[in-house]
This record gives sequence, structure tokens and C-alpha cells, in this order.
Amino acid sequence: MKFPDTPNFTGFFAPSGVEADVHDLPVIDGAIPKALDGSFYRVAPDPQFPPMAGDDIWFNGDGMVSRFRFRNGAVSLRQRWVRTEKFCLEREAGRALFGAYRNPLTDDDSVKGRIRSTANTNVVVHAGKLLALKEDSPPVWMDPETLETIDPRYDFDGRMTSETFTAHPKIDPRTGELLAFGYAAKGLCTRDMVFYAIGSEGAVKQEVWFQIPYYCMMHDFGFTEDYIVFHVVPIVGSWARLEAGLPHFGFDRKRPIHLGILPRKGGAEDIRWFSAPTCFASHVMNAHNVGTMVHFDVPMANGNMFPFFPDTEGAPFQPQEAAARMTRWTVDMTANSDEIAMRPLADLVGEFPRIDDRFAGVRNQFGWQLVQDMTKPVDLPGGRSATGLMMNTLARIDLDSGETDSWWAGPTSSLQEPAFVPRPGSSEEGEGYLVAVENRLAESASRLLLFDAMHLSDGPIATIAVPFRLRMGLHGNWVPAEMA
Repeated sequence: MKFPDTPNFTGFFAPSGVEADVHDLPVIDGAIPKALDGSFYRVAPDPQFPPMAGDDIWFNGDGMVSRFRFRNGAVSLRQRWVRTEKFCLEREAGRALFGAYRNPLTDDDSVKGRIRSTANTNVVVHAGKLLALKEDSPPVWMDPETLETIDPRYDFDGRMTSETFTAHPKIDPRTGELLAFGYAAKGLCTRDMVFYAIGSEGAVKQEVWFQIPYYCMMHDFGFTEDYIVFHVVPIVGSWARLEAGLPHFGFDRKRPIHLGILPRKGGAEDIRWFSAPTCFASHVMNAHNVGTMVHFDVPMANGNMFPFFPDTEGAPFQPQEAAARMTRWTVDMTANSDEIAMRPLADLVGEFPRIDDRFAGVRNQFGWQLVQDMTKPVDLPGGRSATGLMMNTLARIDLDSGETDSWWAGPTSSLQEPAFVPRPGSSEEGEGYLVAVENRLAESASRLLLFDAMHLSDGPIATIAVPFRLRMGLHGNWVPAEMA
């Protein structure tokens, strides 16, 4: 069995399959602050076996979790596959058994009805548990120290009845609650949604069921001190698409977007929906409210950002419409109108926004993100990356002034999503570091970079060698030692 000779499985996107323990990674430039004591967890899709269909989108691979442990000015690496139900069934069979991305109709008959999770999208630590997440399935509970899989279908002691759980839960730094939701919560392609508030000790405290205006890929959400904010954008799916063998999702440019606002102490009857003409927004930087004014900050594009989820009516992908810029959506919960006001916050084109997580849910002045700087040269044999995007720059945005500070990775490198690392003992917003994986595309290698979060243009304060290539990851988080 061989992996296909396609862009999703060759070059930098070739499967890796490396499980390893590496102590004392070499610091090849700069120095790691000795006070840093914690772990940077990240996860990447890394398929165990060649896909059944002969090709597949790259983020349908099995989850591979990396843990970079910082302590006493040094860093070590541990990497393990998540032992999902899918992973174990396929390992026993010695081949792929689950078919196309989120299409159970393409699965081998032997696994019909089994959980299809790859647990490859995000990893978070809450109440001492490392949760590996994919939004079409329940969480997978892993040991945060050993990365051993403990429960491939964790349901919070039976309190989580949803079939799905978001890959973007949020921790409220003031309450310690894990805030989360599930879409398609009662079955694939359904409009059923559920919101969960999970206490700091890991018990479900609140459960709110409701329906969204139409079934869509609801990848992320936001919260404020008083509200939970859900955005519905027209990356839509249906059983008809799956039966026709089409990609699970497609972009329906005829549908409007919607913003649903749930009071944190309210129920389904208290949700208010707002609307605007079609656009695209996937990830959320942050949200906050000032009284009844709710502000929601997202990288927003005019059209579809996902070429692998094509237009539902066959229109060709338009890269210029996929350029996302940080935008603030604002609604007033007391207004008679259901309109969403939209205001640009910066002119950078990019995605994967992050904040100083100590300011999640309240007004923040600074945000960080990956940027696609098209003015910079690319010196690679195949041109840009397999996805068509070249996230070659790390940027900080002052959301009040629009001013930016950035660092370019060079003509042969790109970057993976950063995570914010608070400086021990600090409390001011932005006092800390950013950690990010650098993709050394020309040499198929990886490095770990550490920056002063407020001085990106100065370059990394530490460059850390990694002895093997890390596959392109999706999301990750910093966890202080006392929480893991």
C-alpha cells in the first residue's frame, strides 16, 4: 500500500508517522527564559494508512499530538498518535476502513456506525485532562504527561449527550469554566446545537439545546462576560451531497450569515438572531460586550476561503475573495433591527488569530495571527504551499489603532498557528511570548520559535531545533505546569 502521489501526501505534506521522546532539544540561537514552566501542546493530521479513495483532503488524517515541555531554560518533545476508535480499528485491520471526510456512506461495512473521529484539530487541558478534539465526535481523553489515550469517547461522566463536541472550546479565565458546543448534535447534517458550560472541576453545569437557521460548518464561537456568540456561515452540507459523492461541505453564496447571541444565564428561548449578507468567517479572535453591545472579532473574507469545499453551484474558486481581514461584528441586544454592523480592524490578510488568553471574553487591545504577505518573495521549486496559502508572516495587531508589528519567516518557510505564553508573574495584556512551529519547506524540516509577543519584528528570542519534520498542524495551546 502506498500513499497517493498527490499534493496532499507528498513533499512537506507527506505522512510522517513519528512517535518519539526527545530530551533537551538543541537551542540553535538565542535562549529560552528559565522562568518558563509549562507545555505547548499541538496536534496535526497524520494518516496512519493510505486513504480508501486514493486521495483525500490533508486534514482528514489521524491526530498526532506533540508536547513541547519547557522547564529551566530547556525544552523536550514527546509525540504520540491519538488512539481513537477509528485508529485502533484500522491498526487491527492493517488498512484504512473509514472513507471520505465526514461521509460515513463511504466506510467499509465492518465499521458502519462506529465513531469516525480523527481527533486531529485541537488539544486543550481542563480539569487535569488533555482533550484531543474533532468537531464531528466526542472528545478523546489523554494523559497530559504521557500522551497515553485513556478514553476514546469521553462524555464527562455521562453528562454529555451530544454526538459532537467543538474543536474550539474556550476557557473563561475568570471562572475556570470550559465553554463548548456541539453542532449536528443529534446526528449528521441536522440543525441541532447544544451549548455546554463545564465547571473548573470538570462537571457539566449548564446544557442548552436549540436549532440553528441552517446546517453548516460551525468551527468556532465566542463568549463575553454576559453572552455566548455563535456565527452561522454558508459552508453547508446535506445527505444529498454525501449520496452524490460530493465533498461534505460546499459554499452557498446565496445564503445570508447569522449571529446568534445566547445570554450566559439564559435558555434557548432567550437566543436572539442577527443577519447580514453572505461572507465567510471561520476562526474567532475574541468577543466582548459593553452593556448590551456585543462585539465579535473575526478574520472575514468576502467569499469562500476553502477551495476543498467548492461553490455549491459550481462557480470557480476566487482567491481574491478568500482574502480575510480582521473585522469587528457588532450587534445591540436592545435594538429593533437584526442587522450586524461590520468594521475593519486591520488591513493584513491572514488567519489563525490568537490573543493573550487571560483576556478571553473581555475587551482586548492586542491580537496575533498568521499573515499571507504577497509582497514577499517565495523561493521554492513548486511555488506556494499545497493548500495555495503561504502563511509566511507572524503579526501583532493593535485593535485600537490598527497599527501592526510583524516578522517574515523568509522565502522558503511558512508558519503554523502560534500560541500565547504569559510571562510568569505578569498581568498586563501582551506581557509574554508567542510560540510557533516554523515549516522549513525547502529542506522538509521544522523548528520551534519563541518570540517576545510585543516585539515580533525583532525576530525569535530562541530558535529550537526539531530532529524530524512536524506535519502541518491545526491548533494548539500553552498550558502552565500547575495545570497539566
